[in-house]
Amino acid sequence: MSETQVMAGESSAEANRRRLYWHSRRGMWELDLLLIPFLDQCYDQLDADLQADYQRLITLEDQDLFGWLMRRDQPEDQSLMPIIDRIVTHAREGDLDQFKGL
Repeated sequence: MSETQVMAGESSAEANRRRLYWHSRRGMWELDLLLIPFLDQCYDQLDADLQADYQRLITLEDQDLFGWLMRRDQPEDQSLMPIIDRIVTHAREGDLDQFKGL
């Protein structure tokens, strides 16, 4: 049974959003503080390519994500840099209210 069949009446967009939220919750609190507000406040405004990059990004290892988002390292796959830059910029320019629900 598919995830969308489990949640009766849930649209595929709602199921996708729930899946993205679940995968944006990480084993590291610091990553949660960056990814969850970005997902909630920015993801829907991204073009399809950047949305796909975000989806690809959240499949990667926490330690790698942490290094990239803290600007300690860069991914070998440089095509991830635009989404990483967006997440970092959002964290820097956002207000503290974005963290209240976490």
